[in-house]
Amino acid sequence: MSDQTIPSLRGRPIVTGFHDETTGSIQYVVADPETKRCAIIDPVLDFDPKSGATATRSADALLAHIEREGYELEWILDTHPHADHFSAAGYLHDKTGIPTAIGETVIEVQRLWKGLYNLPDAFRTDGSQWDRLFAEGERFRIGNLDVEVMFTPGHTLASIAYRVGDAAFIHDTLFMPDSGSARADFPGGDAHALWRSIQRIMALPDETRLFTGHDYRPDGREAAWESTVARQRAENPHLVETPSEEAFVRMRKARDRELPMPKLILHSLQVNIRGGRLPEPEANGRRYLKIPLDALDGAA
Repeated sequence: MSDQTIPSLRGRPIVTGFHDETTGSIQYVVADPETKRCAIIDPVLDFDPKSGATATRSADALLAHIEREGYELEWILDTHPHADHFSAAGYLHDKTGIPTAIGETVIEVQRLWKGLYNLPDAFRTDGSQWDRLFAEGERFRIGNLDVEVMFTPGHTLASIAYRVGDAAFIHDTLFMPDSGSARADFPGGDAHALWRSIQRIMALPDETRLFTGHDYRPDGREAAWESTVARQRAENPHLVETPSEEAFVRMRKARDRELPMPKLILHSLQVNIRGGRLPEPEANGRRYLKIPLDALDGAA
């Protein structure tokens, strides 16, 4: 564990989580209580793989909450290109005009998946599908709240966490303490990098509120998404039982070998590397997803 604590940021945001039962994803509205300005983090565009139908119910619920609370939306933020759901960032931007943002290393994920999908040369791998690409350590504000970007790769090449006042939105690094850590076997994933990212999070002040990216409700418990650094350090078995990088990586690789690929990984990435936008319509006016065969291990 790191013995160097990262200084706190000013402010205590109001955080509202929205659990998507279908994918286990958590969407967030993060608001400054002083100015009532807010951001959306990791919004979900609804998708039914059986029918191919898309819908905006989840994203619209976020906007309804913002209107109900009297908030003013300032940012639409993604932590990484997700593998288990479509991002609604593109839809929300088109509806509101509010800027979208993600980490700058998304361009590496775009290059990787452009090759896997055999996308045309015209597909841009410069991150221009978002309004802003954040660098490690970059700061911005939500209202009067200080926000700092932490580069936290391992689950993906482009994963970032957002520190907002006394809170941190840590996506797929650590889950709730009873659920361990995120997998690191996707294309571009790395268990060593994930360990180092987790150590950075554990170096935040003990009282830092941690908001995870997914909750799969083990043993049928109620959905949960908030913990603290101190609670994770004391209770998470992937920290308690594997206290060294070598032990963690060994455990993580063994577990990942037993996990099937997410059901929507091949559906989702082609949307999410486009900034949460569906592929362009073809000549008949319909949009189509492209599924590469035999592209990933562990599909059986």
